[in-house]
Amino acid sequence: MESHALQDFQSALTCSICMNYFLEPVTIDCGHTLCQPCLYFCWDEAQTPRCCPQCREVAEKTDYRTNTVVKKLVSLARQARPHSDSNSGEQLCRRNGETKGLFCEVDKSLLSAPCSESPEHAVHSYSPVACMAEENREKIVKKMDPLWQKTQEMQDNLNKEIRKSESFVDYVVLRRNMIKVQYQMMHRFLLEEERFQLKTLEREAQEILQQLRDSAIRMAQHREKLKEMYRELTELCHKSDMELLQVTKDLEDIFERIKLLEMQKLQPVNPELSSLHITGILDMLNKFRVHNGLIQGWANRYMSLPDEVRNRIFGGDGATENPQTLESYVIWSVVAFNSGKHYWEVDVGNTSNWIIRVCKDFTSDSFEGKKGFVLFSLKKNNHCILSTNSPSLIHYLQRPTGRVGVFLDYENETMSFYDVCRGSLIYSFFSSSITSPLTPFLVFGSP
Repeated sequence: MESHALQDFQSALTCSICMNYFLEPVTIDCGHTLCQPCLYFCWDEAQTPRCCPQCREVAEKTDYRTNTVVKKLVSLARQARPHSDSNSGEQLCRRNGETKGLFCEVDKSLLSAPCSESPEHAVHSYSPVACMAEENREKIVKKMDPLWQKTQEMQDNLNKEIRKSESFVDYVVLRRNMIKVQYQMMHRFLLEEERFQLKTLEREAQEILQQLRDSAIRMAQHREKLKEMYRELTELCHKSDMELLQVTKDLEDIFERIKLLEMQKLQPVNPELSSLHITGILDMLNKFRVHNGLIQGWANRYMSLPDEVRNRIFGGDGATENPQTLESYVIWSVVAFNSGKHYWEVDVGNTSNWIIRVCKDFTSDSFEGKKGFVLFSLKKNNHCILSTNSPSLIHYLQRPTGRVGVFLDYENETMSFYDVCRGSLIYSFFSSSITSPLTPFLVFGSP
């Protein structure tokens, strides 16, 4: 190939960002080809929508496969590249003055052709420098993609931790107001207890917020370590063949560092405030107790949930190892309420996945509980999340076990859920448009 043609060929295989030969080249929607690491770094640091660094066209996808044709051409271009350092003293054999064009795979050293035939290397395996360098590049590249995925996962976890901190602050404000309203309902005869609960809430909230901040810092630091390791591997791959083979002995140490870094598991903080006892609350609620107060005692309607419905509501997380032993079902009351004050209790036992609903009607299309008043307990990533609907709100409280109390007050247009075991308030709905009649439902999911 003529000199200028070779230069044009090699230039066409050069990344416009790093000005090196393409490393794991990807061709994006607009047709431009870039190094995958260069594209990752550009998009990771960009504050605007992900677009082509050359023409600024917005990319429709964010995940692209390696362009194997271009990758093969890059490999050929490297082999055709003149080795500017091949005549340097460091790359010339001191014994015979010839270029070290072979790599001994046993003692990880560069050899000239005559030296490879010497007694100390005669039984060793050796390869041409270019071939061995490409093999090492491929080993490094295989470590890079999982490493970047870990980096992105850590960023996702960091974002979740930040959002969790923000929602927790909002929840604490809501919790403080609910406590005040609850004691107003109790005619404020427990002022000292109310003050104690508010102080306890503030103290626990500050401790948990600090835990969330510390967790976010650890995640950010760990992400930077992962990113720097990825950058280090990228720079290794861009080294010349000779330079890359000179650090071959260090590759195992580098790979061990990657392994140790990837093994570090940073657990997110799961905020959980204490469910503090409210003196006399259950005695007051029992004045409005319905029948025997247990929904299982007066519900005579039962329906098993099909698998697709169960999965739609609860998802796959938290299911038992043997699906045949799993039973999900819904039961509901024959009694509907139109007015007055009513209190009943639902026994949820130690089950992690359940939904208590009080709504006007019940259909198979409304299992998710977007209508009416709903208290959810769902297991996600081995952690139980307590939440309510309208609007969707996560409650950073200890999950109730045993019985959950439900109090419907048409007069004051409120619907409240209580942790019976702890004698504490979970949440109160305040609605100016309570429809009637309202019927209690209970949906059980996986254990």
